[in-house]
Amino acid sequence: MSTNCEAVAKQVLPFYRAFVAKELIEKYGCTQVQAAKKLGTTQAAISQYMTSKRGNKGTPKYDAISADVHEAAAKIAKRMAKTDVSRDEFSAAFCDLCIALRKAKKIP
Repeated sequence: MSTNCEAVAKQVLPFYRAFVAKELIEKYGCTQVQAAKKLGTTQAAISQYMTSKRGNKGTPKYDAISADVHEAAAKIAKRMAKTDVSRDEFSAAFCDLCIALRKAKKIP
């Protein structure tokens, strides 16, 4: 049996990371390599986020949470663009999003 956090991390976290990567590159002018370093991933992963091969593959189930995820991603991307954000801070921001989505009953 998996926990709620495992399910959300598996399904929503890639969607969230894709939005963060896109914000860092499109809004804050980061290169894919810089965005990868900030997110603790590879440039190849960032490339896949940018082309929607990873993260959001146009799955309809994300429509209900897309605006919430984008808003949360925009906030953390802004912080990441201006300062170094630790892995714990990134995780805490994602947990805050998860809690908000659960309270709004947008995810189980």
